[in-house]
Amino acid sequence: MSADLRVADVIRDCWESYNRAYALPPHVVKAVRHILRCRTAALGGHIHQCDCCGSEVPVYNSCQTRHCPTCQTSAKEKWLDARLAEVLPVQYFHVVFTLPHSLNALIDANRPALLGELFSVVNWVLQHFAQDPQWRLQGQLGFLAILHTWTQKLGTHFHVHGIVPGGVWRDASQEWVPCRGKWLFRKESLADAFRNRFLQRLRSLRRRGKLAYGGCAAPLAVAAAWETLLTTLASETWIVYPKPAPDDPSLALDYVARYTHKVAIGDHRIKAIQDGRVTYSWRDRSDDNIEKTETIPVEVFTRRFTVHILPDGFHKIRYFGWMAAVNRKAILAAIRQAIHVEPPPPSVKESVAERVLRKTGVDITLCPRCGKGHLRKTDRRLIPHRGQSP
Repeated sequence: MSADLRVADVIRDCWESYNRAYALPPHVVKAVRHILRCRTAALGGHIHQCDCCGSEVPVYNSCQTRHCPTCQTSAKEKWLDARLAEVLPVQYFHVVFTLPHSLNALIDANRPALLGELFSVVNWVLQHFAQDPQWRLQGQLGFLAILHTWTQKLGTHFHVHGIVPGGVWRDASQEWVPCRGKWLFRKESLADAFRNRFLQRLRSLRRRGKLAYGGCAAPLAVAAAWETLLTTLASETWIVYPKPAPDDPSLALDYVARYTHKVAIGDHRIKAIQDGRVTYSWRDRSDDNIEKTETIPVEVFTRRFTVHILPDGFHKIRYFGWMAAVNRKAILAAIRQAIHVEPPPPSVKESVAERVLRKTGVDITLCPRCGKGHLRKTDRRLIPHRGQSP
């Protein structure tokens, strides 16, 4: 086993033959080729030199692809710092909306459309509950929502995590109305509304000819099969799980930040690659979250990984209500004024190395040769090696 193994190493082991064997979407091929070149000579880089022993170390550029496991930690920390600057001293809630697995085939044939509908329906449900007098709020919610599509074993599991400040903004009266303690909305009522609204949207999309029926969804083109699916969906219990976040909102954001820039599987879970098979770790939620391992062919791993690569331009993090980009700055300032809270001081600009050191205590500039000095970037560039195979 090696601590240096990466997801890219697994995919590289079979990529060329796998890519020839299957008709993969262009966005998947592009993303994988970026991942395979990440932090290799193919992308170039710079020579860094130790200020103690003088050793020269090549540091290759990262691909910055959002599905690359190696690139996402820095992006996550930068995103988290920006969100923490917006935190209010109120109760926060973590709400999860999950689509039934019986919809998986239809979603696979219509990913941008139906995953976009998932976000829209979640917003519709939460805002309608916020306006309903029975919940004693009657204002606009603000929240962020994050799409998650996989299980620990890279299976398909479409759900959205929402982080919701517990209260609403009434623009007409410039008033913040908090929710009642650690209570947001009743989960059974949320689930019923989520199911009914999503089914309504499915019927509308089909009526307007907006759904495709490729792959495993092909039988649904027949009216009888379509009606059977709707009947099944209407009879199932849809899962919506709202729970109070920790009293410290920063802990809630830190938790959900694990999902914002997370990809289907991280490099640290790759344990071994041998004889065309990969061993990776996973946590069994049904068995006290115990860490286990599974060994599968690299081709199977590649298929499971690539199915979670989202289309170009599809946003997996979205903001709604008064948190939407067009509203956030002005309304956040108004809410702070209404509840008599001062905005946080401006954040200090940090380098990636400084941020990593502050968050983890790990100094990534430490020289790997002498362990005493620090690497400093020189002006000596490493030209991208265009001929290097991924």
